[in-house]
Parts: sequence; C-alpha cells; structure tokens
Amino acid sequence: MLAVVGLLLLFVAVFGAFIGGGGNIMVVIAALPMEMSIIGGSAIAALLIANSKSEIMDILGGVKLVFKGPRHGRQDYLDCILLVAKLMKMLKTDGPVALEPHIEDPDNSAIFKDCPNLMLDRPLIFLICDTLRLVVVSSGTLDPRAVEEVMDNAIKNHHHEVMKPAKSLQSMADALPALGIVAAVLGVIKTMGSIAEPPEVLGGYIGSAMVGTFLGVFLGYGIVGPFSSRVGGIIDADAAIYDVVKQMIIASLHGHPQPLVIEAARSGIEHSNQPSFAEVFDGMRAR
Repeated sequence: MLAVVGLLLLFVAVFGAFIGGGGNIMVVIAALPMEMSIIGGSAIAALLIANSKSEIMDILGGVKLVFKGPRHGRQDYLDCILLVAKLMKMLKTDGPVALEPHIEDPDNSAIFKDCPNLMLDRPLIFLICDTLRLVVVSSGTLDPRAVEEVMDNAIKNHHHEVMKPAKSLQSMADALPALGIVAAVLGVIKTMGSIAEPPEVLGGYIGSAMVGTFLGVFLGYGIVGPFSSRVGGIIDADAAIYDVVKQMIIASLHGHPQPLVIEAARSGIEHSNQPSFAEVFDGMRAR
C-alpha cells in the first residue's frame, strides 16, 4: 500500500509542480511515445541480454514483492521456533530413527503440517531437513562448528540467489539516465537535421529531446532505483528466519538447555516480528 501511495505522490509532486510552475504538459505527452520507446525498449533489451529466462521471471517476482511485502510475519517466526524446537527435542529424546521419517518426507509429516505457510518456503524447509539429515546419518559424531559452517554456506548461497532481482533492477536504474541521454542525443540530431525550420518548431524539437533526459533520470532515480532498494530490503528481512533456524540447531547441538536455545533465537528477531516469551512457551506446551 505504501508503494502505491509513494508512486502517486511521486507523479503528483513532479508533474504537479511542473504544471503549477507554468510548464506545458502537452510537450511532455507529445514526446512521451517516442522517448519511452527508445528508453524503455533499450532498458528491456538490455535486461533480456543480461539475464536468462528464469532470472527474468525472478525479476518480475521481485517487482511483485514491492507491493506484497515480506513473506514471513510474526506467526511464521513463532511457528519456525516451535517447529525446530520440536524436531531437536525429538532427536534428543527419541533418537534419529524417530526423527528420520519427518525430515525425509516433510510434506507428509504431522510436525511440518502444523506450519503451512513455512512449507511454502521450500529453501527454508530444505535447510532444516538437509541439516538434520546430515546429523542423523552421522550418528551424532559431527562437530557443531562443522555443521554451522555448512549451514552458513547454504544460507549464503541462497541469499546470493534471491538477491539477483534486486541487483538486476539496480543495474537497470543505473543505466536509465544514460539511456535518457541517448534518447536526448537522437532528439538533438533530429533538431539539427531541421535547422532551417522556424524557432517555434525547433523549440518543440529541443523540448522533446530534453524529455528523454528527464525520463531517464525520473525512471532511474524515481521508480526503478527505489524498487530495487525495496526488493533488497524485503529479501534481507525474510532472510532473518534462516538465521533463527541456524541458531537453534547449532545451539542444540552444543547441548544448551532448550529454554535457553529458544529464548536466544526469539530475542534475536526484530521487534515487529518477535513473538512474546509467553507465546513461545505456551506454544511449546500446546504442541
């Protein structure tokens, strides 16, 4: 919702001030089709050249994130803590044999089915299951620091992958002002080719050429750049739940008491998503 409000305010502030200051908006509108075809077409072409089909789809998904916001909310963090705590408790009390069916087939696990929204985040589920599978097959002989290193690498690789849309959008934002200059130069070439025309005609040509520079800067710094920043912020926000999983598993493997493990993970969550102490421990008793 804030993204929509921001876009509306952007257009009102820029074009409203232009019209209010006596600017002729018809000059901009008249030049818009040609300038946008040059700038927009060049930007899209560059995007297609620089990215694969799957990466293009990821970029479109990243744009949707601007309007949808982070995937994980307060309830997801609570469910994540309870899920990992229950799995680690099962490993400790019932042993690897009892845990194995749940991590081998989480889609049919009664434990995982309690967290339907988390199940939609497949990389998160894979991180939990793959790590615990590693613990199970090693028969408890793994050094927790080695497990932590494996988890760090998995999280780092995942974060690198999901950040690609933000980086691609930022690359486009950086390129748009230059593409605006390309459009403006072409407009100047057109003007020079009509140098014998009367001043009022030349003035229209020059104004149209300047619209190209304006659009490049406007789109780059006013729209695409903020979109890139927002996508990156949302991805970073959603990455925090992976650190919760890592912290709980590693602390449990170190043999820390479960209440300490849970509270350390809970207290490290940002306040807007942090479940209360009572919610976590009431949830543990309920499950």
